[in-house]
Amino acid sequence: MTKPIEEMHIAVLAGGPGSEREVSLASARGVVKALEGRVGRVSFVEVHGPDFALPEGTDMGFNVIHGTFGEDGGLQAEMERRGVPYTGARRVSSEVAFDKVRSKERFVAEGVITPASAVLFIDGAETSPSPVGLPCVVKPPREGSSVGVHLVSSEEQWAAAIADSARYSPDILVEEMITGKELTVGVLGDEVFPVIHIQPRSGFYDISNKYPWMTGSGGTDYFCPADLPDEVTRAVQAEALRAHRAVGAEVYSRVDVLLRESDGKPFVLEVNTIPGMTESSLLPKAAAAAGIDYATLCLKIIKLSLNFK
Repeated sequence: MTKPIEEMHIAVLAGGPGSEREVSLASARGVVKALEGRVGRVSFVEVHGPDFALPEGTDMGFNVIHGTFGEDGGLQAEMERRGVPYTGARRVSSEVAFDKVRSKERFVAEGVITPASAVLFIDGAETSPSPVGLPCVVKPPREGSSVGVHLVSSEEQWAAAIADSARYSPDILVEEMITGKELTVGVLGDEVFPVIHIQPRSGFYDISNKYPWMTGSGGTDYFCPADLPDEVTRAVQAEALRAHRAVGAEVYSRVDVLLRESDGKPFVLEVNTIPGMTESSLLPKAAAAAGIDYATLCLKIIKLSLNFK
């Protein structure tokens, strides 16, 4: 029989071996603070890989490891092997959502609107011009925080973009470039949160604009709820929920969407199954706009996760 949440020992799993480690540590500090006094006991557990130690008596792991190992199904598989419940998407849906090629296949199969794309396999040979034409977006399929992502508008930029993305992966996703507003939509259970408009102060929403406190440069303005006509908002939210379900995400996610400037059509880019969870991160920001404070959001994630074994 499951303990009441207020009696549970929650281990907040933080860090990981990937490029988003510092962001994860910041998320974990926020979650620990939010849960203190609201659960029986909360522990901060720094994770580097699968050999991490859980405190004795852990009832559930609260996963805030972004990217490698935490979001790609690795941590999920390890927690299942140990028989310890955890928050968020399960192993299979995590694997699918983390891989932009596999999630793109699910989007297409389920009728989710998404940019046209192709996959290149880099073996040291000279690559051909962009298979989707120019301008296009070049990205490694299994990295977060826009690591290795390039906006390519000329043949001169193409080779350099491919070479850099190939540092992270032997296969590269090439997408048509959609010009318009960058949006993101949080999903918790069956509830879709207000849309957030992301407006970088320069360039695109790369790691420096996402985390200026970490990189020392860049910056972004956020508008929540986004200033959109009601019918556009509903269309964006519907497409985000369809994408969330297409990859099979359990509990919660944050779906990134581009709203095409020419016709207001929403295009889904990806589903983030372990989105940032600092108090100022986008999912908590959207939850607050829906009337759910940060601590309540954390508790809801725990409660919903108890439904999945």
